[in-house]
Amino acid sequence: MGKNANGEGSVYRREVNGVFVGYAGFITLENCKRKYFYGKTRKEVHDKVQAALREKEQGTLVTAPQQTMEQYLAYWLEHKKDTIRPRTFERYEQYVRLHMIPVIGRVKLQALTPQHVQRLKTEKLKEGLSPTTVGTIHVVLHKALSDAVKLGLISRNVCEMVSPPRKQHNEMKLLTADDARRLLDAAIGHPNEALFVLALATGMRRGELLGLKWQDINLLKGVLQVRRVLNRVPTVLGEKAGLLVESEPKTKQSRRSIVLAGFALEALRKHKILQEEWKRVAGDAWEENGYVFTTPLGRYIHPNTLYRQFKALLEKVGLPDIRFHDLRHSVASLLLARGVHPKVVQEILGHSQISITMDIYSHVLPIMHQDAMGELDRAFADGDEEDDDGEGGVLARV
Repeated sequence: MGKNANGEGSVYRREVNGVFVGYAGFITLENCKRKYFYGKTRKEVHDKVQAALREKEQGTLVTAPQQTMEQYLAYWLEHKKDTIRPRTFERYEQYVRLHMIPVIGRVKLQALTPQHVQRLKTEKLKEGLSPTTVGTIHVVLHKALSDAVKLGLISRNVCEMVSPPRKQHNEMKLLTADDARRLLDAAIGHPNEALFVLALATGMRRGELLGLKWQDINLLKGVLQVRRVLNRVPTVLGEKAGLLVESEPKTKQSRRSIVLAGFALEALRKHKILQEEWKRVAGDAWEENGYVFTTPLGRYIHPNTLYRQFKALLEKVGLPDIRFHDLRHSVASLLLARGVHPKVVQEILGHSQISITMDIYSHVLPIMHQDAMGELDRAFADGDEEDDDGEGGVLARV
């Protein structure tokens, strides 16, 4: 081992191959360790050691054991399981398993670079995934790496150095007021007639409708409380997969009160009478869960069953093939187009911020702008009439 230069006690040269070696010492909870650096010249290694020492002083020196992205993401998912909603976990798991691991799974966590993230984005776009989906993959990876930074496994989140794909706004498939009336006419006499009425009267999400209980509704005051959702347990969660479980609403704002329209109240009253008849006929076979919408035996309605019923109604009256969730979009668009204030629509839908409402339903803004300009026209016209009476028009008063 060659003699170190003055002031460079942590750098030395291997006599066997001439490679320079340096190390930075640090202390963990268990013991003292060294992090080694290698190079062709003493200065190169010395610079690496000094950089590591500066990182140690700043608290950004990574000393965690090496692991691949596949190993870390598996660990991350396991610890996320109990902190996020089941459906969210299912999507995270799919993004990791189907998209991240095949591209960056073998890369060491501490060796991940912005180029790796850029390659992930590029390959997924080439595979035909939409920019929205690729953007969501980017968001999930960013969350995982942010947690790795908090754990001290890496010193920076390389996702912050790569821009996600530009959002793609696909044209919504919406029902017009006429379409909505046709759908409700087709649902008359259907066991879930009241569910379809409520969907078009409130814009509630499918899980919110299926999780609704009679204790959440005040038929006298005409007010409904959204307190829970009913969702399917993802297949990735093991033995209970496929069952439905109750969970908290999506956000704090999703836990909300909705004033019911008269036609929705009437539908719920009729449905309550129908359900009482089901109870009488079922007798001991009735399963009391308190849900508003059930099977004739009191059991919850599976989302797949509701999906099939909804599609059958659309086909029956020749309406566009839309998703159940598009009923929610239709309600919001109809309300905004009729001049309901966006803040009220936000509260009805349970969006966390009004900006979300306005972003999703930006297609309604031109109509709102036209209405606003019409009101301005009328205001100035009224002012002209006043001016004729000698009281001064709008412009004169400004």
